[in-house]
Amino acid sequence: MGCLPTLAMLAVQAGFAGMNVLSKLSLDTGMSPFVLIASRSFIAAGVLAPIALYYERNLWATMSRRVILEIFISSTLGYLLYFLGFESTSPTVASALGNLVPALTFVIAATAKMETLRLKTRAGQAKVAGTVACLGGSMVMLFCKGPLLKIWASPLHWRYAEEIAAAAAAKATGARSPVSVGDVLIILSCVAWAGWLILQNKTSQRFAAPYTGTIIMSLIVGVEFAVVSAAVDQRASVWELGSGIRLYSVLYMGVVGWGATFVVMTWCIKLRGPLFVSMFNPVVLVVCAVLGWAFLGEKIHLGDAVGSVLIVAGLYMVLWGKAREAHEPSHIEDGAGTNV
Repeated sequence: MGCLPTLAMLAVQAGFAGMNVLSKLSLDTGMSPFVLIASRSFIAAGVLAPIALYYERNLWATMSRRVILEIFISSTLGYLLYFLGFESTSPTVASALGNLVPALTFVIAATAKMETLRLKTRAGQAKVAGTVACLGGSMVMLFCKGPLLKIWASPLHWRYAEEIAAAAAAKATGARSPVSVGDVLIILSCVAWAGWLILQNKTSQRFAAPYTGTIIMSLIVGVEFAVVSAAVDQRASVWELGSGIRLYSVLYMGVVGWGATFVVMTWCIKLRGPLFVSMFNPVVLVVCAVLGWAFLGEKIHLGDAVGSVLIVAGLYMVLWGKAREAHEPSHIEDGAGTNV
């Protein structure tokens, strides 16, 4: 059980990385982001419904209006802000700003006294240093590419995906301003995401039914994005998925990228806390770099390698710090450090 949450969160980030690749390919074909999110949300709700009915129907009586309100708040702000911002900023900037989540979660959790900040102990110093290392590694991967590394070519190229990405890159023109409205919306979505992690910790204690909670969240998000799509797209044809990458993307994202991952994240938050879960966010960049090299023929730069090392090292430091704190006596905070 000790390493199971860590392995589970690594699997979650691998699932998110696959979702990022497929969603980018779908958007490159001209698919509406609102239809993409609505479709995957409804699919996730449909897949999880039989499981929730079988395992959690006896827990439905414990659902209160407060729980429903918390699920509504946590499922609304983050995704709406993110995808509204994503429309007017670049994927690179969006990914970079998304890695503010661990630091924001740390600050919010410490302020709410859900995380200890013992700066005079090795565990506290490791948690702070690890958070900084993860953020630094993310920035290095995104903005300090450096020279290309001479490594072997992947034999797993996905020609269809390469053609879609190349066509989208050929259409991309124009420059963007240093700071856009989209950037601000992405930052606000990061605050909302960090708040979701904190709020989910409380919600899961009041309503210990992760499948049902994910279904409710999926339905709320699906309805919201369907309404936004109706207002923005105003064409029924945007909902046509066909039999290609759009259909495969929403199926994968609904079953794995939304349904399974959010159930696992809820379990990990309940077991290890919101900071533990948020610290795995930068791992997506590492997995995406590997998937991009393996399937899309993307090149690996020195910055990718250095950033990956920093992210892995930072994640290890935070996990080590949390494990050490779990075995330290609680009275140490009075004499050896500061409990924020």
